Amino acid sequence: MITIENLNFNYPKQSNLFNDLSLNIQAGSIHGLLGKNGSGKTTLLKIIAGLRFPNKGQCKAFGYETRYRSPEFMKELYFVPEEFYTPPVTMKQFVSIYSKFYPRFSTQQLFEYLKEFELPEDGKLSSFSYGMKKKFLISFGVATNCKILILDEPSNGLDIPSKSKLRRILASAISDDRSFVISTHQVRDIDQLIDPILIIEDGKVLFNHSLEDISKRLSVKAMDELPAEGVLHYEKTLGGYLVIQEKEDEESLAIDIETLFNAVINNKEKIREIFSDLDKN
Repeated sequence: MITIENLNFNYPKQSNLFNDLSLNIQAGSIHGLLGKNGSGKTTLLKIIAGLRFPNKGQCKAFGYETRYRSPEFMKELYFVPEEFYTPPVTMKQFVSIYSKFYPRFSTQQLFEYLKEFELPEDGKLSSFSYGMKKKFLISFGVATNCKILILDEPSNGLDIPSKSKLRRILASAISDDRSFVISTHQVRDIDQLIDPILIIEDGKVLFNHSLEDISKRLSVKAMDELPAEGVLHYEKTLGGYLVIQEKEDEESLAIDIETLFNAVINNKEKIREIFSDLDKN
């Protein structure tokens, strides 16, 4: 669905942010895009959305180069950035204006999502709080039924009940012909939702694997004491340690994405070795 090949990108007077970046994002999944501050997550999302242009290489979505923002491409993409502008119109006016650009837009679905988020069916967007605006834009984006939905820090500004509702809405809306790409630092808000896990660092794809493949190669265990060897990463917990190791038996807790991220960042070479056969495919 999304293909990035040998992409280079830099901002003026800065060294390359991406250097020969290559990546494939398939349909039917909710991809979690993770990385440290400054790793280029938001820039990558903007390149996919056609809002930033590669200096070299290309980014295509279902055959269209995203940089040209052709109508055929744009009707299949919706992007909710972390920082956004909402025009001083009512929700109904917004829907009337912008839904026309999306041929599969469903007003019925939109109202279902608004009800789930406990938002009114109308009201002036400029009078809404940041969190209410975000819930409306996410609801609208999902209701477009476009093939690519991009969300940058979607849980920021949402209260605890709304984060749970966000997970339910996205999980119910993904389908075999859609791809959701979510970038976040608040990984525990959506760790039960994202799969596969995509981590970028230093302009490269550091890790890009499904939870199924991760669970076949890594184990997470709660231990009273740290083992003498074989520890890829550990987190101190009340009463012991949460330890990630290369898998040796079937015993394992569910993968904690935040702990996995730290393991990948802090033990790159060993993680690369464990997943080397998949990285060649």
